[in-house]
Amino acid sequence: MARTRIDINCDMSEGFGAWMFGDDIDAQMMPLVSSVNVAAGFHAGDPNTMARTVRRAKEHGVGVGVHPGFRDLVGFGRRHIEASAAELVNDSLYQLGALREFARLNEVDLQHFKLHGALYMHAARDEEFATALISALQMVQPELPVLVMGGSVIDNVARDRGQPVIREFYADRHYGENGQIVFTRNVGALDAEAVATKVLQACEQGSVQTTTGTTMLIEFESICIHSDTRGAYDLMRRTRDVLDGAGIAVRSFAAP
Repeated sequence: MARTRIDINCDMSEGFGAWMFGDDIDAQMMPLVSSVNVAAGFHAGDPNTMARTVRRAKEHGVGVGVHPGFRDLVGFGRRHIEASAAELVNDSLYQLGALREFARLNEVDLQHFKLHGALYMHAARDEEFATALISALQMVQPELPVLVMGGSVIDNVARDRGQPVIREFYADRHYGENGQIVFTRNVGALDAEAVATKVLQACEQGSVQTTTGTTMLIEFESICIHSDTRGAYDLMRRTRDVLDGAGIAVRSFAAP
């Protein structure tokens, strides 16, 4: 069934201190998205960028979520770090609490929880960590939706334990034959028209073309376009134009 509305989420607040990477693109992208994932200081972000991003999201009526990552500023959270499940849960909750206070300060409800980079992929594969994390969220904020890769370990664990989940469709990543994302360190330049067409197909037909040329069905509630993908604004702008033209409203999954 073709969709009449969809959420678009985007990672933001990824500057740090004097390094203001992404602030200009964040300002450009904010009016085009419906949800933002705010870096909370471990892979990127600091108190000032977090506060600024929350305020900006509130101004545009955009839903705010926390984006915890590995403690890896140098590697931007893209490198896997060996740590116990308990340690990673503590790191994740620490970041959740930090952003939740900025949300409270700005009278904004925290909308969702989405892990970043290598930690996201770790939770998608590692049952011990996924189970420990979801168990902790069940204790501190059981109503908080977790953005996940559909069919991943954390998706299944969250559903089993009653934690709400929002499955993502990755507009700026390729899909393998197994239905999983093909993550690469350097995505390279993408064609904005091709990305927009891919998103429209997913929304209208519920399918995506894989790297081998086959077409597979996919279920999702949110579209992700990363702000650090090369040419991100053009990808987002063209995608919004195509969705708007097709009569598909871009609204947060939490909006009525």
